Amino acid sequence: MKIGGLALGGLAFTPFLPGLTDFDDSFVVRIGTANMPVRKEPSDESRIELSRYRDELVHVYGEVTAQEPEHNPVWYRVWGGYLHRGRLHRVRTIYHTPIESIPAGSRLVADISVPFTNPWRYSKALGWQIMSPPLYYGSVHFIDAIEQGPPGADYAGPWYRIFDELDSNVTYYVPAIHMRVLPADSLSPISPDVPYEQKLIEINLSTQMLYAYEYGSIVFQTNISSGVPGDPTGGAGIPTTTPTGKFTILDKVPAKHMGYSYFGEQTSGNVLADVDNYVLPGVPWTSFFTTQGHAFHGTYWHENFGSPMSHGCINMRTNESNWLFRWTSPAPLAPTTEKVATRGLGTKVEIHY
Repeated sequence: MKIGGLALGGLAFTPFLPGLTDFDDSFVVRIGTANMPVRKEPSDESRIELSRYRDELVHVYGEVTAQEPEHNPVWYRVWGGYLHRGRLHRVRTIYHTPIESIPAGSRLVADISVPFTNPWRYSKALGWQIMSPPLYYGSVHFIDAIEQGPPGADYAGPWYRIFDELDSNVTYYVPAIHMRVLPADSLSPISPDVPYEQKLIEINLSTQMLYAYEYGSIVFQTNISSGVPGDPTGGAGIPTTTPTGKFTILDKVPAKHMGYSYFGEQTSGNVLADVDNYVLPGVPWTSFFTTQGHAFHGTYWHENFGSPMSHGCINMRTNESNWLFRWTSPAPLAPTTEKVATRGLGTKVEIHY
């Protein structure tokens, strides 16, 4: 079931049960950065008519391919002018019938199916609290229980309990209608009969292109966003430049909390997923290729592929990162197991300029 819940110009999104309108939400974007200018014409040189701010939802009326920027020349026509798609996040509002049960000790994989939803946490000291930032459309999470939600919340139906490896000592919940439990084939291996040594991922940092090979022939290619060149730590930490060289896939996990936890804990490896977001729960389809934390993963905070955007990881479109996750070795473990990652003889990765 899909219900539209937006007002003209992308006014506030009610995260539980938005009112029915005649407005079609089939092409809505979320502002994925602090602010974005709406320009009179589809050009960075054009006059700024107004600004949109992080997490505002904006309806798109048309799409224009302009002359610039060369790597991503698509602009969206919106109320008041044009937005460049680079820091936008295309979203939908789709409610799902909650599943009836989750076996004790198991974890299922589910993604967020509304533009964003604020999880709630419970502690004996503070009771129920709304958490921030929200969980965003397309982010992927482990769920391990179905329970009643916070007293007084706008949604009175069942809530899913989220398992988060960074915040595993804190329990938090999301309305079950805001999540889609993923089908088993989202984890099933692709071409598992091809030996791992006959698969190769090549990244060209100059062209921001990824190529996947089987037996020396390309079976998949796409543009990506690698790390922003440089070292903002001044040598005290890991540079944001994506490393070059030969690697192998080490660990894979469908859902990974990157950056900082909700409560300030930093991720191991200190490799953040994006240059201006520091709390990124539910980064989807993460395939690590260095012990420092560099990985291929899906991206729910920008659509600027073809240009470096990350702190060293390889940003991909979420559906494409799922394909890579399923195609590479080692094969992913079932999410019902205690482990959330696996290691072994992995697919070869070569990164160069």
